[in-house]
Formats: sequence, C-alpha cells, structure tokens
Amino acid sequence: MPVRDLANSNVVTASRDASVPDIAAKLADENVGAVVITEDEKPVGVVTDRDIVLKIPEGDVTSMTAEDFIDEDVATVRADAEGIELARTIGERKVRRIPVVDDDGKLVGIATLDDMVATIGEELGEVADVIEAQSPGYSP
Repeated sequence: MPVRDLANSNVVTASRDASVPDIAAKLADENVGAVVITEDEKPVGVVTDRDIVLKIPEGDVTSMTAEDFIDEDVATVRADAEGIELARTIGERKVRRIPVVDDDGKLVGIATLDDMVATIGEELGEVADVIEAQSPGYSP
C-alpha cells in the first residue's frame, strides 16, 4: 500500500518565524500533536507538543519561534513509497509523525505511527478472516 493511502492530507503548517504561542494555539485549535514547518511548500521541520514541553526548562518558550526547533535533517517519505518504507523510516528516525512529499519534495500530507498501526490492525483482521474461512472449525 503506498504511503499516500495512509497519509492525512490535512496538514497543519507554519512558517519558520511562527512563534511558539502561535504554534501551541494551532496544536490546540486543530487538536493535533505536530505542526509541519514549511518553506516554499517543502517541509523543513516538525514541531510537536512534546518538543515545546521539553524546552520549558531551558527558559521562556514564548519568545521562541519554530526556527528554534528545526532539525535541518527532517525525516520525510515520498507519497509513492510503499508502507514498509514508512515503517522503516519511523523506526530509524525514532519519530511518530512524518511529512509526506511528492516527487518535487513538496508537502502533500502527514503519516503517523497511529495511521500505520491502525492500517496494520485492519490488514490483520482481513488475514484472520481468510484463516477462519479456510480452516473449518477453527475459532480463535
């Protein structure tokens, strides 16, 4: 299954100069855990609710911007990649959310660990149906 089928195309975004209070407001208003930071429609970073909380001990986060959170090596996955690539990238990068990009590197969605787990659950349900259909008398 291609990643585009797992991804959510309604991505909450912000610019590099977005303030932490503005990002926090977007997180709350949109009921999401991450905002993708974009530049020229391309993802350049991801700011999560956890990122903000972990910065609090360092000082006043209200004076920070998205720029203070950007890791220039943002993990992305192409929309036409297979789902296994999403799983591999999540595992290697130790992230829960990955921007999905087109062939030009432009943001087209976001895929999450939750999306992947839910899809695997659905697929396992279908596998269980096949096993039960092919094994008369079998009952889990």
